[in-house]
Order: sequence, then C-alpha cells, then structure tokens
Amino acid sequence: MKIKLFLLVLLMSCSTMFAQRSVIEIPKGYSDDIGQLVSMLDNLKARVVRNVSNLDKKGTDFLLDEDANSPGAIIYHLAATEAYYQVYTFEGRGFNAEEAKKWETALNLGDKARKEFKEKPISYYLKIYDEVRSKTKTLLKTKDDEWLKNKIGGMNIHWAWFHVMEHQANHMGQLALIKKRIK
Repeated sequence: MKIKLFLLVLLMSCSTMFAQRSVIEIPKGYSDDIGQLVSMLDNLKARVVRNVSNLDKKGTDFLLDEDANSPGAIIYHLAATEAYYQVYTFEGRGFNAEEAKKWETALNLGDKARKEFKEKPISYYLKIYDEVRSKTKTLLKTKDDEWLKNKIGGMNIHWAWFHVMEHQANHMGQLALIKKRIK
C-alpha cells in the first residue's frame, strides 16, 4: 500500500511539473498571437538545446554514416533556416549574396557541411542559434497580429513561422536519435 501511495504522489508531482512547463505564455512586449508564436519557438529551441548542450567535440561532430549530418551542423542548419525566414517574412526576399555566403552551406547541409562544420564545440553552434533567435524576437516585437495574416509567396506569414517550428521539431527528433547513437 505504501508503494502505491508513493507512486501516486510521484506521478502527481511529475504531472504537475510537466503541466507547469507546458504552458504557452505571452512574453511581455508582444501582441497575443505573436507572443504565442515566440513562446512556442522558445519552447522548441529549449528542447533542442537540452538535447545537445552536453555534447563534447566528438559528439558535436558525430556522424551516423557517411551521408549524415552532425549535431553541430544541424544546429547551424536550424539557425540558417530561421535566418532565411527572417529576411523572407520581414523583408519579402531571399538571401542576398553576403547572406547566402554566410548561410548557404548550413541551409543545404550535405558534403560541404560535413567538411566545413567540425572541430568546434557545441557552444559555437548554439551561440549562432541564440543570435538568430534574438534577432527573430526583436523583429517580431515590431509587428502585430495582423502582420501574421499577410501573404508572402503562397503562404501567410503565420504559416511560414509555423514551418520554422515544424522544422525545429523534426530536427529535434533527429538530434535525439543521433545522441542515442553516439558511442
């Protein structure tokens, strides 16, 4: 009986802790919909970071096979994708030549990324991701919920940023799988 009671209390405690972390709260300075977007973006990013923050250089550079991407490259890829959607949704354009030079390898990944993105600590890639997210949040603070309804290409801006979150979630799963395979 004591064990059942202990397990019940433990389950309730864990579910309470989980529920407290599973709340979408609107950060100060944002309109309602944009604030919800920022809250969700930050929640996903925190979970991505939690997956990789303890990696050493070997783990940061780990490749499942010769066609895989390393955790470091994937983090850089997430930053590059978000940087692209910044210029696409806020300025209505793709990367200019300077931006393309900075981001294209990370955006496309593959052979070039496998050669270029190695021998750096995970903190190097996380700093880039942090800088891009900081800029995203600064830019989003200048917009209101009506802006999200604007169309760009064949989508509205809200859907574009949903795609950024969807992209992070997909790679979060990939990173979790890779981390389990690191020896």
